[in-house]
Amino acid sequence: MVAVGLGAGCVAPSPAPLNTQNGESVVFFGEEPSPLAFRPARGAALRLRNTYRPGAGTVTYEEGRDYRVDHDKGTVTRLPGSRLPDFRTNVLFGQAEFDHTKFPGYGNLPFFAYADYDSADAFRWYPTPAPGDPLAAARARLAAGGPFIVVAFGDSIANGGEASSPDLVFWRRWIADLQAKYPGARIAGVNGATGGDTTTRGLERLRTKVLDARPDLVLVAFGMNDHNRRGVPPADFERQLTEIVTRVRSGTGAAVVLVSTFPPNPRWVHGTRRMDEYATITARVAVATGSAHADVYGLWQAMTERKRPEDLLANNINHPNDFGHWIYYRALSATGL
Repeated sequence: MVAVGLGAGCVAPSPAPLNTQNGESVVFFGEEPSPLAFRPARGAALRLRNTYRPGAGTVTYEEGRDYRVDHDKGTVTRLPGSRLPDFRTNVLFGQAEFDHTKFPGYGNLPFFAYADYDSADAFRWYPTPAPGDPLAAARARLAAGGPFIVVAFGDSIANGGEASSPDLVFWRRWIADLQAKYPGARIAGVNGATGGDTTTRGLERLRTKVLDARPDLVLVAFGMNDHNRRGVPPADFERQLTEIVTRVRSGTGAAVVLVSTFPPNPRWVHGTRRMDEYATITARVAVATGSAHADVYGLWQAMTERKRPEDLLANNINHPNDFGHWIYYRALSATGL
């Protein structure tokens, strides 16, 4: 075997660029290793705190005292005597199937830690392919400057869904990016979402929640409640989602972005475990109506190759935490507006 080295004048290959992951949420089950979305780069620090954003009252945990990092496996382990919360004290811990109404005090917010780290692993947040350019007119209008109204229309997730601050709600975060990208535009975000709504109720509210606002762009984000037991059957969901888009277009001429959603906690008894069907329908309606598609479902599924539902769900049922809202925000960003 001949050893191959760098000859005189040869330049060593550059190391792979690092991807920065900020505010990734993690929960800990005793001293069981908790998986991260990516493997932390060797030699790079991993920091853990108890709030999504550092601020007054933030507790910063200490490596070696509170946790241990396994860079090869991409895990973090809570140490004995750690100040990190233990999810085994959560009221829903160990429930094979649960009805949240029978467990007062349910929820995950006190159990999250948030990690910042760099990783050399390939970044999963690739753009969502879309036929044509359904947002070309909206892009031109933003570039021209002046008033531009965005309505977020959907259920409790679009309504805020337990984000810790209004500016961390996925669509508000996205609008802030758009405003920075198009400084001549005067972008106004309108919350047209209502907790508990399905596409059925959405059609009933369409006039007051969307059309009367005279929007330039509408985010249509349904599916979580439609998919539940006693929700909206898939065929009706497709018909009603199509009707929403058609009426928005005919009533306002606005561009439309259809936003899919993620599967709720699989141990929640009110879910049908059929979210894949509703996500497929959302993508199909986007193509059929010439709308843009924010593939939250696909990005969420990529994240859950390693992350658990408890890591991402603020209420441990069907509301994303701040990091989950970030996944939605990334899906919107991938639309290319």
